[in-house]
Amino acid sequence: MEIFFSVKTDGRYCILCEDEATHCVKVMRHKKGDEICVVDGIGTMYRCEITNCTAKEVECVVLESFSGWGGHNYNLTLAVCPTKNNDRYEWFAEKVTELGVDRIVPVIGERSERKVFKTVRLGRILISAIKQSLKAKLPEVSTPISVKDFIESEAGNKDSLKLVAYCFEGNSEKYSIKEVLEQYKGESVVALIGPEGDFSPEEVSLAMKCGFRPVHLGKSRLRTETAAVTVAEAVYFKYM
Repeated sequence: MEIFFSVKTDGRYCILCEDEATHCVKVMRHKKGDEICVVDGIGTMYRCEITNCTAKEVECVVLESFSGWGGHNYNLTLAVCPTKNNDRYEWFAEKVTELGVDRIVPVIGERSERKVFKTVRLGRILISAIKQSLKAKLPEVSTPISVKDFIESEAGNKDSLKLVAYCFEGNSEKYSIKEVLEQYKGESVVALIGPEGDFSPEEVSLAMKCGFRPVHLGKSRLRTETAAVTVAEAVYFKYM
């Protein structure tokens, strides 16, 4: 199933611009009169007929629309510290988008090796990921924020299951994420994943004071990006 992406649609007409138009006309060889499927990034898929096309712009009339197309019945926020290698963070963002995530928050921890993170490239990667995985909604990518500020921003969030995963052994018991998710009856999950150097004890202490539950992801010590994908998979399988 071919999927194209457009932010220019009013429910009756839609326009493919730039790269999407080129791919549609030059690569897929579509022409006037052909039917194509277009997603808008906010949850709707449109079945369209091409009315005019060039390599720079494709104009379509909407024949049918499907709201909530490819959606999921939970809400997942992943607050993940950027990795030293940018490619690994982009890989994580792509894979969790394929599984189903609603918000990605780059968080900068006390021990983060990468203190500055630019989100510009993620947009293109996530568009490709929703098309590949048959989804119509793009995850929100938040502005980078410190771990401390993110934790405090979630302190008043009583409607979500809040989880923090870390490696060091502290004074508090860690719970299996599988068991915690099995016991949870709600539909909103917020998970906090640390950097290569792990969270500091102070960050974990603050998280727990603000309602985060400490969890482990099994016996293996996972890289940051692997841990984040593992959490997304656990949530995905709980609600599938």
